[in-house]
Amino acid sequence: MTKESPGMIMDKEGKNLETEGKCMKIIMTGGGTAGHVIPNIALIKKLQERGYEVTYIGSKGGMEKQLIEELGTVPYYGISCGKLRRYFSVQNFLDPFRVVRGILEARSVIKKVQPDVVFSKGGFVSLPVVVGAGRTHVVSHESDFTPGLANRLAEPFCDTICVTFEDTLKNVKKGKGVYTGTPIRGELYHGSREKALAFTGLSGNKPVLLVMGGSSGALHMNELVRAALDGLMERFDVVHLCGAGKTDPSFERDGYIQYEYISEELPDLFALSDMIVSRAGANAVFEFLALAKPAVLIPLPLSASRGDQILNAKYFVKKGYAEMIDQDTASPQDLTDAVMKLYDDRERYIEAMKKDSRLDGSEEIIEEIEKAAKAARMKAERK
Repeated sequence: MTKESPGMIMDKEGKNLETEGKCMKIIMTGGGTAGHVIPNIALIKKLQERGYEVTYIGSKGGMEKQLIEELGTVPYYGISCGKLRRYFSVQNFLDPFRVVRGILEARSVIKKVQPDVVFSKGGFVSLPVVVGAGRTHVVSHESDFTPGLANRLAEPFCDTICVTFEDTLKNVKKGKGVYTGTPIRGELYHGSREKALAFTGLSGNKPVLLVMGGSSGALHMNELVRAALDGLMERFDVVHLCGAGKTDPSFERDGYIQYEYISEELPDLFALSDMIVSRAGANAVFEFLALAKPAVLIPLPLSASRGDQILNAKYFVKKGYAEMIDQDTASPQDLTDAVMKLYDDRERYIEAMKKDSRLDGSEEIIEEIEKAAKAARMKAERK
């Protein structure tokens, strides 16, 4: 996006999209976890470059509010929403009323903004927005191998459903699904190993193992990694992203660096790392694929999830991109053995990852958004 003067939005040919009536408007939604927000941020930057006017609807106090407001370029509206819990809670009886209130609040925002298209990344906050979209064309995106609860409930109200995994199309109503892949943040491709060495204080003499437990950290995975440190550090320096409040000073030693959460420096840490130990959220594993970083995946077990991470991990193992271990049964030695085996054979994994043709689905998703937005604009002009 180029700007000739404040408020003037230009396309790549230098035409003023606003004065020519071509400035498309999009409302984006998604939240609850970083996995429902970070892909939206990747798309927002690309959409703005194309002259789109972007508005965001999220929850009133979720992490998406902070992440979107930090961009400084996107109006944010908070609405009421329910959490769609799979376990018993008194709050489950109140959530339907919150969802209904959220639908009314979302409709009010949509009426005010008059978007050409609504894009949903999923999560519990997206359901009221999708339902409240009315006749506005809705494009949604499903990250995981099987659709999550919010996306399943929202499907009847969606016109186009983009999917990360081609196999997911069989779980989507015929005629709605489009295989696109998932959006990858552009900045991840521009990390600096030198900056990461300066940031971490590591020498660079050993290969680096990056451990990631997701935006909120992973207690059981942290415990497993720390129990395996003696074996891992015979060969690796370890950078451990532990989650808020989950660092442990008693494990401090040379070559083992702990952080609660990393944002700005993450591209540099990726550039520094030789391989990764991680949960198996779809956004994370596809970022590893795009950067050709082999990983040992430790998916959330069925006792703590609906099993989506297990399916994601099995897919990546089948494709030859990663190895997987079971959190409930793996010992520290099992983790050490899996890391060593993967590292010794890393070139085979890297070669397989580089052959994948759908590394970044941003352009494919934007193509679906543009189809919907242009159709809406043409329909409006005929009236």
